[in-house]
Parts: sequence; C-alpha cells; structure tokens
Amino acid sequence: MSRAALTATRLRPLRPALPIVVLLAAMAAPYFGMSLYAARTVMLICGLALLVSSINIVLGYAGELAVGQVALYATGAYVAGYLGSAHGVTEILIVIPIAILVVIVIGLVTGIPGLRLGGWSLAMVTFFLVLLLPDFINVFEHFTAGTLGISVPAPTLFGSTITGTNFYFLTLLVTALWFAVFRNLVLSRHGAAFLVLKHSPVLAASLGISVFRLKLLAYLFGAIPAALAGVLYGWLQNFIAPDTFTFQLALSILAASVIGGSTSIYGAFIGAALLQITQQEFTSFNQWQLVLYGAFLILAGVFLYNGVIGAGRQLAGVLRRRGWWPTVTLPVRTEVAPPPAAEENELPGEELAVQGVSKSFGGNRALDDVSVTAKPGEVTAVIGPNGSGKTTLLNLVCGFYRPTSGTISLGSRTLAGLASYQVARAGVARTFQTPLIPKDLTTRQFVATGRYIGESAGMAASILRLPGYFRRTRADDAEAGRLLGLLGIGHVAEDPVSSLPLGTRRLVEVARCLAARPSLFLFDEVGSGLDESDLDRLADAIRMIKRAGGTVVLVEHNFPLVLKLSDTIHVLAQGRLLASGTPDEIQADPRVLEEYVGSTPSAEGPSSIDDFAEPALSQTEER
Repeated sequence: MSRAALTATRLRPLRPALPIVVLLAAMAAPYFGMSLYAARTVMLICGLALLVSSINIVLGYAGELAVGQVALYATGAYVAGYLGSAHGVTEILIVIPIAILVVIVIGLVTGIPGLRLGGWSLAMVTFFLVLLLPDFINVFEHFTAGTLGISVPAPTLFGSTITGTNFYFLTLLVTALWFAVFRNLVLSRHGAAFLVLKHSPVLAASLGISVFRLKLLAYLFGAIPAALAGVLYGWLQNFIAPDTFTFQLALSILAASVIGGSTSIYGAFIGAALLQITQQEFTSFNQWQLVLYGAFLILAGVFLYNGVIGAGRQLAGVLRRRGWWPTVTLPVRTEVAPPPAAEENELPGEELAVQGVSKSFGGNRALDDVSVTAKPGEVTAVIGPNGSGKTTLLNLVCGFYRPTSGTISLGSRTLAGLASYQVARAGVARTFQTPLIPKDLTTRQFVATGRYIGESAGMAASILRLPGYFRRTRADDAEAGRLLGLLGIGHVAEDPVSSLPLGTRRLVEVARCLAARPSLFLFDEVGSGLDESDLDRLADAIRMIKRAGGTVVLVEHNFPLVLKLSDTIHVLAQGRLLASGTPDEIQADPRVLEEYVGSTPSAEGPSSIDDFAEPALSQTEER
C-alpha cells in the first residue's frame, strides 16, 4: 500500500466524527445564547443544503443535468400548506411522507420522458418545469390560493405544537437523518454504480446495470431532500407564495453544488453556507449587492471548479507529498486471507455461436455473413486490420448493436435482440479498447463493481447498514483484493483507479471482468499499451481463465500474444471472414499474409504473420 493510501486509511475512521461533532455543537448552540437571527440562518442553510444534496445526487453522482429541484421544493411546501390550512393536518409523521410521495409521482411524470430522450432533454424538461411553476400554481388555485399565497400552520408531533427552539431541533434532526441516508447510500456499492453511470452508460450497461432504471432511481431519490426542504421552509415561514420559487433560486442551488463540490456528501453544507451567508451579508451594500454577489459567484466558479472539498483534497495531496499531512496511529485494515487461487475455482463457461451475422450502418456494411464459434476452456482470437469489423462483432455480441441478420447465442440462450445490460446478466463481460475508468473510486471499489449484479445487496440494507450490507461489503473487498493480487497489482488496491497508468488500467479491467464470474470474456485489444511484465501477467490471467473453463474471445493486434495464447483464430477483412483455423494454419495461410502486408509471401519478404508483427511489437515496447 502506498504512503498516501496508508495515510488516508488511517484517517478514515475519524471522518464520521466531524459531522457528528458539528451536529452536537449546533444542537447545543441555543443553550449558549444563540440569537434568533443566527438560528434562522442555520435553518435556512439546512434547507438549502437539502436542495444542494438533491442536485448532487442527480448531477454529481449520476451525471444527469436536472434543474427541477425548485419545482419539487415548491411541491413540498404547498403540500404542507394545503394539508395544514385546508384539512388541519399538521402531524409531522403524516405530512412529510405525503410530501415525499407526491414529489416521487411528479418525478416519475417528468423523469420518465426526459430520461428516455437523454440528458439535455431532461435538462429542458426540468428547466421549463421551473419556468412554468407560477402558472401551475395559478391553475391549481383551489389548492394553492394562487398569487395570494397560502398560510402554513405550525407542525405538530403527537399533538404537541413544534415552534421556536423545538422547531430548530426538528430542522437539524430531519437534515441530519437525510444526510445519514445520503452518506450510507453513496458510500455503498450503489454509490459506486452511480459514479460508473456518470462516467459511462456503456460501462454501466456492460456491468449488467439497467441505465434507464438507475438514472430514474437517482432522479427519484434526489427528489426526496427537495420535498423535505420544501416542507421545512413552509413551516419556518408560516406563509408561502409563488414569487419564492424562481429560476434564480434554481441557479443558486446549482452554484452552491459547484462551490461545495458536486461529488461530496458534506460539500452541500459548505456550498449552502457560503451562498446563504454571503447573500445575507451583501444585502448591506444596497444597489451594489447583486454586482458583488455575482462577482463572488464568478470568482468561486473560476477558482473552485472542483468545489471547496475538491480544493481541500488537492491541498491535502500537496501536504501529503511534502510530508506535512498529520497522521493518527489507528489500526489499519488488514487484508482478508485470500481464498483458494482463482484457477481452482471453476468458471461457468458456455459456447458462443455467431451464425451468419451481418451489420449495416446505412449503406456501409460493417459485417457480412460472419460466423464465429468460441468454446469453453479455449481462447478464440479474432484478428484483422483496422476497420475489419472486430469491435463491431464484439458490440453485436454485447447487445450495443443489433444485427441486421443472423443469430447470436450463448449456450442455450439467444443474445441477439437483448438489451446490453441483459446480455451482461446472461454472463458476458468485456473490456474496451480505451479503458473506461470512472473518477472518485479506488481500484478496489472499481473491481468490486463487477459483482454489482451477480452479488446483489439491497438498497435498504445499504442505507440502514444491516448485517447483509457488511457481509457483502467484506466479500466484495476480499474478492477484489484477491483478484488484484492474482494479477500482480495488489499494491494499487487503495489508489484512485483514474490515476493509474494505461497498462495497469487494462489489468484492472481484466480483474473487474473476473469479479463478475461470467460465462464469456470479451477482451478488446487488452494487450495494447502493456509492457513486457504486464503482458506476462495478462497472459497468465487468460491461461488461468482457460484452465478454469471460461470462454475467451480475444481481439488483439499483438500477434505474438495471439499466437501464443489462442486455440482458434478467426481473421476478418473488410467485414468478411477471411480465414479460420489453428495458429499454425493461420500463419501458413497466404491469404492472411497478403491481407496484412499487401503481397504474397516470398523468399525476400516475411514468411508468416509472426515475422511481420515482431518489429511492430518491438517498436511499441520501445515507445
């Protein structure tokens, strides 16, 4: 483990203590002469922090640009107002669940079409939802009292009215409970899935994750804190009107998310506090307040592009490299003793059959009547010049493309026509030409994402930290560490996966595929960019998969590696199957050599693909 990772591990147990200390200090403040103005400011910061956490979930973690939090915020406030003024319902344990239920319904109505159409469509849907909010309030005047506004009675708990200091405590408690839920979710395998989704929906689908369902889940989950903030604001103000819920507020929420850090749990508090306090302080400048406030937002956006939390992490990194970062001697997590080596664990390999597959993109025929078979316990290579259709073939098997004609099956299951996440769940794992590596995850966490579907843990168990969550987390950590050690890169387990060099990233992708225990491994140019030692590790891993009974399809330009590992080689050229056979047969096939070097073999020229490819390999290693 690196020094930086060791330091981070030692400090990790202290992190939960800080928000608890802040909460206790805020709870004790009224007993030490806290003014009403300061108490109100704290409650407004809590409400804004709830709204910022809403956009952090949707945008910061799931990567969906949604700015409709103000509409959901208004919904929560008006639900509290309508239930209290029209029906006398002020019980906290009734109003809050109803408000959450209503915003979830609104989230479904607005999120389903927006998420189906794509990110910018969702942004436009939520943008117009905020702009049309005053009109909706007027349309439903019977419930909202229109432009006149509506009074919101004080809340009650079991019949006792909650006001003054008690309401201050209620606001802190509701906010703290939400952030505990938020923290537990994003620090679980579900939070890792959100970050994978944000980085690449293609990668998420290849892990067996339904991209649309996870996006919708994040959108609906993000609606909950907006509803809580609205209810608390209505009870705090005792009166609400349409002019409170403006697009300017939506921009302020987005600004607070950026300033605090959109992928930080408690950055929402920092961003909310900075915006709330500066906005109040600038009011003393009269006509200059908007200019100064706008200048503050511009400077914060320029210099805090990763948020205050991001700037703090960068500063900590600098101090750590110089040896100035304080450490606390606490027990460091020891590695779980590794289970039996992976080669002793059988893999559920099944036969892949691609029969007469063709794929056209408009008038361009990328594949033309290609048939390929890959058997369990064997390595089947697919080679060919650039543009010959190799990656297109893998994308067809994975479900990212649908064949124009032909069939694709794995064992007894037909893959053609299935969605990409369904193909992954059927037992297909793959790597990519350019490794898809998300940010904000350690290498161990990224490898564990391969187990997200096959070794599921419920969201409720993760949020409530039930025993099942801890069992699954320990198993994920142990398996990820074992696989990284198996590939000879166990020392990077706690390093940020996005900081790894290209060769190590490719090996990490192989570990992620192994974690899924699939029936079929699709390796797309996985040897590219690896040095000699990494190539040896890769070759050992592929041989291990072969011995364990897995089915391997290897697309690769490193011909010596292909010839060394493969049992069968299929050669593609211009979208057609040029030749199939053993490595010896392919080396001796004059059609294959002619396709690669542009001439027939002669006494003066290369006599095999191996002879032609070796210089290219040497040049690659030198670079």
